[in-house]
Amino acid sequence: MNGESSKRKKSIRIWVDGCFDMVHFGHANALRQAKQMGDYLVVGVHSDEEIMKHKGPPVFSQEERYKMVRAIKWVDEVVENAPYVTTLETLDTYNCDFCVHGDDITTTSDGTDTYHLVKAAERYKECKRTVGISTTDLVGRMLLVTKSHHERDETKGPNKNDLKEVGLSQDGRSPYTGTKQFVPTTKRIAQFSEGHEPKPNDKIVYVAGAFDLFHVGHLDFLEKASQYGDYLIVGIHSDPVVNRYKGSNYPIMNLHERVLSVLTNKYVSEVIIGAPYTVTMQMINDFKIDAVCHGMTPILPDVDGSDPYEIPKEIGIFHRIDSSNDLTSDMIVQRIIRNKFLFEERNKKKEAKEVYIENMIRKQ
Repeated sequence: MNGESSKRKKSIRIWVDGCFDMVHFGHANALRQAKQMGDYLVVGVHSDEEIMKHKGPPVFSQEERYKMVRAIKWVDEVVENAPYVTTLETLDTYNCDFCVHGDDITTTSDGTDTYHLVKAAERYKECKRTVGISTTDLVGRMLLVTKSHHERDETKGPNKNDLKEVGLSQDGRSPYTGTKQFVPTTKRIAQFSEGHEPKPNDKIVYVAGAFDLFHVGHLDFLEKASQYGDYLIVGIHSDPVVNRYKGSNYPIMNLHERVLSVLTNKYVSEVIIGAPYTVTMQMINDFKIDAVCHGMTPILPDVDGSDPYEIPKEIGIFHRIDSSNDLTSDMIVQRIIRNKFLFEERNKKKEAKEVYIENMIRKQ
């Protein structure tokens, strides 16, 4: 009897691997779905050398990618320099029961399915790929300097189809994303949230920004900000607001893409969607904010020329944080532009492969 009980209680360990370049909510959503299939999630991240060999140059270094994946709240363990082709030996080395991947096909440089070995051994499961976001798409937006992805209507919530697609009970929603002028929360957003309210004596920390192309610079800043209290709220500016102070075709990711990316981070308790640029006394009182933090980047004035942090400074709750990481979204764009030809070739190969796969599916 005890033997049967211990078998039932055996922890299910899951293996997921990938490049995780320019980590976005599509990556995190796959990891969330994988974690739901078991108890302990091991994530293998490929090296720069492996990615260059099979796909082309990564935007982020392997050290940056390892760090980003470790900060996703559903990840229990990261394996560095994971092999590009997933083998049974890899699963056994890390005591994983099976491997999970999205419902798209990944191949090596010679066209081999990278999961053919684990599929043949029936130690492979699929999760649903997040439609509408990919590293290829984000690189394309930077190279083409497009603005078509921007959401100009600041009151518009996420797509209603998402509400049907993913569900979460009412008691899993946080009160911080449906108040006053802010865009109300949705089941899609709440699904990524911790979904708990701050305790009565929790010190509440507030930060705000674009958080575009969510990267290790943001990650280091949020980690430092979280140390100022117990409950970290992140205000995310709307697309028109970000475009006003950043110019060009910024933000590269639209509001809802940025919200979902930030919510996957383990340091973040909640977000304010489409947060106002200026932190007012009413906002401080409504959200019971104890500390307002900003990084070392310049603080640009609001439309009327005022300092957006004037009130927090006056009442002594404003803090500048030096995260010791100077990476910015601008620098990521410059990485893409410097290697424009290589990234264009990478995107062409990816698009050609997707067309080939679609044709193969139609023939079946």
